[in-house]
Amino acid sequence: MTNPYAPPEAAVLDVVDPRVAVPLADRGTRLVAVILDGIIFTAMVYLPVILAAAGASGENSSAAGLGLGVLLACVGFGVWAWLTIRYILANGQSIGKRITGIKITRTDGSRASLGRIFWLRNVVNGLLSLIPLYGLIDALFIFAETRQCLHDKIADTIVINA
Repeated sequence: MTNPYAPPEAAVLDVVDPRVAVPLADRGTRLVAVILDGIIFTAMVYLPVILAAAGASGENSSAAGLGLGVLLACVGFGVWAWLTIRYILANGQSIGKRITGIKITRTDGSRASLGRIFWLRNVVNGLLSLIPLYGLIDALFIFAETRQCLHDKIADTIVINA
């Protein structure tokens, strides 16, 4: 039975929730992108120092060899930072996200700015990760229906298929 005192209702078919309209990135794809980012960063920054330290140990220890490793690590970090900033400015992607074909956007579908990604998704999240178990809780939020980790909620971002 219809309530004669209820407010009028209308079925509006042209209004679409942007979070429903965009295909969210698969959880496994996001995991692969994070692993790739870690491997790439390690290879470009940490590996030169590790190799130089391994070569400098023993009888042929040389400060010059270790210095070369640190220099190569700095160059590697510069190249990694340049690529990451370039890809984020172009399409909201890290190197790993670019390889796996996913990107970061705002929850309304608009482009996420470099500042939002850097400050809210990385710096604020990095400071919060000093709290014990925060990293685990952040990662477990991926299993929510919105597939947003805690750092996504902080930055008002989602990860979608590119």
